[in-house]
Formats: sequence, structure tokens, C-alpha cells
Amino acid sequence: MNIKTKAIAAVILAAGFTSFYANAADPAPAPADKKHAKHVAKPKPVPPATAAELEELKREMETQINTLKEQLSDRDAQLKQAQDAAAAAQATAARAEAAANSQQQAVTENANAVSTLNSTVTDLKSNQASLVTTVQDGQAQVKKAIENPDTLHFKGITISPTGSFVAAETVWRQGATGGDINTPFTGVPLQYSDDAQMSEFQGTGRQSRIALRATGKLDSMTMTGYYEADWLGTGITSNNNQSNSYVLRQRQLWADALLKNGWDFSGGQGWSLATETTQGLTRGSEILPATIDPQYEAGFVWTRQYSFRVSKDFNHKFFIGASAENAETLNPAGSGLPTNLLIGSAGVSGGLYNATANYSFNFAPDFVGKIAFEPGWGHWEVFGISRFFRDRIYPNETCTTSASGTTTCTNATGAFNDVVPGGGIGGGFRAPLANKKISIGLKGLYGKGVGRYGSSTIADITLRPDAIIDPLKAFSALSTVELTPTPRLMIYLNYGGDYVYRDYYGKEGYGSPLTSMTGCNVEPTPTTAAAGAYGGGGTGFDPSTPASCGNQNKDVQEFTAGTWYDIYRGPMGRMRYGLQYSRFERDLWSGAGGTTNPGGGANGIDNMFWTSFRYYLP
Repeated sequence: MNIKTKAIAAVILAAGFTSFYANAADPAPAPADKKHAKHVAKPKPVPPATAAELEELKREMETQINTLKEQLSDRDAQLKQAQDAAAAAQATAARAEAAANSQQQAVTENANAVSTLNSTVTDLKSNQASLVTTVQDGQAQVKKAIENPDTLHFKGITISPTGSFVAAETVWRQGATGGDINTPFTGVPLQYSDDAQMSEFQGTGRQSRIALRATGKLDSMTMTGYYEADWLGTGITSNNNQSNSYVLRQRQLWADALLKNGWDFSGGQGWSLATETTQGLTRGSEILPATIDPQYEAGFVWTRQYSFRVSKDFNHKFFIGASAENAETLNPAGSGLPTNLLIGSAGVSGGLYNATANYSFNFAPDFVGKIAFEPGWGHWEVFGISRFFRDRIYPNETCTTSASGTTTCTNATGAFNDVVPGGGIGGGFRAPLANKKISIGLKGLYGKGVGRYGSSTIADITLRPDAIIDPLKAFSALSTVELTPTPRLMIYLNYGGDYVYRDYYGKEGYGSPLTSMTGCNVEPTPTTAAAGAYGGGGTGFDPSTPASCGNQNKDVQEFTAGTWYDIYRGPMGRMRYGLQYSRFERDLWSGAGGTTNPGGGANGIDNMFWTSFRYYLP
């Protein structure tokens, strides 16, 4: 009998035994109401054998009960022990879990720390590489600054010779002009002049240039000083006989203060404000024809004189400026002009002027105003020039000429000064095409008394019969196309001209149709014409213009095609070679021609070629 069966049987027996003893111990019931009591049977006496068996069964049951109690006690102990063990195991498990969680947290923290460390190491490596690169770049820059500096540094300013070059150049002209690399446009020989029958070749290095720019930067402005010179100056004794004794010529010498708010103040010798610029109205950004000829191009508007300029930059889109510039009146041109006046004098050596040149007594400077636009495509500009011409007139002057040829003039009574205004208006644009591989430009100037600003310096004024100055109407225009098919190659095409109108009073004045032009188509001999018309200089050096061909220039036109090729262009500078061809046509106003010159006109046509070999400083 297994434990479970025994336990069940013990429970049943215990229940029955308990019930038996409970019945046996109950007290005797109260006497029943005799009246109502029913008849109750008396219990039978238990046999002795049965009592012994019950006693035995009782003892056996007690034994079993005790055994069950011991077993239950043992089971309770085991259960308690199991519960204790379970609680201990649970506690251990909790501690293990806590330890595991702690370990996991530590592992996570370690992983984060490792990740952070790896990132830090990576950053350190990157920073180290960047630092190494920076140091190397810095070392390279320092080395370059020491060995190959872009600019020189002196007490906080930078000095740069960029723009300097050494040039070896030649020019060949079909008709001789007696000029060097620089062409006298109004000196192009007429077709029947004797020098037009001979070509000329000249070689020179005089256009070599020195340039020096000094720049100092402050918080509020940038200060710039600029100097530029070449050897195209001529002293009174300069010649080509043995040693080229030409003098250094000042081209530009100016100072500039550019403020952060866009105001710009500059003064000195430089390009006129009327000259085309490419960056607002900033000095030093002038754009010039790409020609080898240092006289540039017919129709190009410019002077290079003293000026003081003020300009304002409005957001790099709109610019406005004004300048006061040194004036000069070109000598009156025309036929039969009066002589009873004074405009200026030859240079006085004590005043440091050239004794062989004329200088006008200027009433005031020339004033130039300009506005420029840079809307996003190209550079556009409009400008105006105001000029003042002055002479002193002697209306009662009388002159007599002696038998020996000496002329004496007297009577200054009533002499007075007269001022006549002049001026003009001009404009132009320059813009890129074809992804900046083509640049086109057009510029012009029209006005009275503005011939000085055209590259031909064709004429400023003539005189009325009463000696009053009469400014001549004139215009200048230049069109340009520049192509850069490759970074090293540039091709340029220009066509321009300077034109002056007739202004005459009968036979007097400029371009009179009554001027004799009968000898324009006859070549003169050196001994029959005005010897020394180009300066003379001795036997065989006195070319002359045709006789009876005395009218004035109507226009000078020039077509130019040229190219520049950079043999080398890099950190060591630039080595380039240039070729230029120009066709000039100079026309005189027609006059009284007669049978030898039926049309009454004259012109000169000249073809010219230049070469240039230059090294530019970087």
C-alpha cells in the first residue's frame, strides 16, 4: 500500500473512529415526555471480541496517524527546506540578474566608451592629417613667400611689380612717317608725298615698362599708390645715332583711397575718367585696345593726364564719379587764321616744360562726369566732358613787315580775354559672349572741342576772322571684337576713326572748300616744297608734303587685326609673342582742285605691321 492509499484509508478510519467516539460520549437524552415519547429500542451490548478488535484497530490507526504526522512533518520540513532553497535560489537568481544587468550596463558603457574612443582616435587621426596638411601648406606658402613672393612686404604694406615687362618690338610701314613704334595718326603720309614712296622699318625696346603698386589695408579703407613708366619719352637731344638716349617717361603716378562704404578718392597722373573701365570706375581697371602700337587705335577715347577723381560704388551694380583733369588746347587748325591773339607759349625751361612744345594758358581744368552700370551682363557707361577755351584778343593790332622780312606789330588798345566753352557726351559698353570666349565692345564721343580726347588728336579748335576761338565739332568711335579660343591665344579685331567737321568763313577756318588743292596729286621734290615739314635735320632728311594741298584733316580711320600668344604663362611670369596689322586711311577735306586734282581731295593710305616679344613679371 503506497503512501497516498494509506493516507486516504487513514483519513477514512479517523473520520469513522471520531464519529464513533463522538456518539459514545454524547450525554443521555432528557426523559421524553411520556405522553408524547415514542418507544425507543435499547442498544445491544457490544461483544467482548469486537471491543478488542476495535482497540487494536484504534492503536493501529493511531500508529498510522502518528506515522502520517511524522511523514507530514517531514514533508513540511522538506517543503520548508525546498521553499528556503527556492527563496535562496530566487535571491541568487536576483543577485545574478542584478549582476548580469550591472555587467550588461558595464559592457554597454564600455562599448560606448570604446566607440567614443574610436571616434576620438579617428578625429585625432583626421585632425593630425589636417594639421600635417596645414603645416605642410603653411611651410609651402612660407617657402613660396620667401623664394617666390607674389608681393613684397614692407612695414605693413604690400609692394608688387606686376605689370612690368621687357619688350623687343618692330614696326614696318609701307609709307614712312618718321616715327618709332608709336604711330602719328595725323602724320600718315599723303599718297603723293615723297615719304609715302618709301617704306620704313624700326626696331625698339622703348615700350618696356616698369610698374610698381603699393597697397596698405586699414579697417576703414584700402590705400594704393601706383607708378608706371616706359622709355617712350624724348629729350631735345635724343636720337638713334649711336646710343638710344631716350628718357624715362612717366605714364602713371597716382594715389587712391578706397573706403569700405564705396567712396573712392584718387589723384595724380593717370587715365582720364573718360577712358573705358571694366570694374566700376576704379583706377587701374581701364581696358585698352590690345594693340602693340602704343598710340592704340583710331577712335579710342583717352588722355593720360593729371586728375583728381571722386566716385561712389552702389552695391557693385551702379557707379557714379566726377573728375577735374588737366586741360590743354591743341593749336588752332585751319587756313588763313588770324594772328592777333594769345593762347599760350612755348615751354620755359625754367618751368620744366619743353621749349619746343606749346602750352596753353588754361582757364580751368577739364571736368568729366561718368555713370556706369554692371547689371550682370557686361559693363555699360555714359559720360560727359566740359571744357573751357581762352585766348587774349588784340582787335586793334597793326603789323608791318620790313624789307628784310621782319614783322612788327603794335597797338594793344582794347585787348580783352575771351572764354569759350566746349564739351561732349559719350558712352559705350563691353560684354562677353560664348562663355566668355568672345568679348565685344563699342565706344564713342561726340562734341565740340573734344578732338584732344580722340587717339588721333585730330583738332580741337579753329579761329573766326575776329580771332574768337571756335571749337570744332568732332566725334570718335571704336568697335572691338576679342576672341580667346584657348587660354593662351587671343585674337583681336578693331575698327575705329576720328572725324572732324568743316567750320569755315570763306577761305578762313577749318576745311574751307576754297582752299587750294591743286598740287595734291603731284609728288614734290625736297628742294621745291616746304623743307623741314617733319622737322628736317639736314641734307636728305627733309621730306615734304605736296605743294598747294593745304586743307585740313577730315578723318583718320584704322582697321586692325592682331594676335597674342602666350608661350608660357605661370608662376614664373609670362612670355608672349604678338603680331599686328593695321590699315590706315587719312582723308583731307576737299577744296579747289583744278585740273591736276579734279575732286579737290587728298588722302593717305598706309599698311603697317608690328611684332612684339615680351616677358612679363609674375
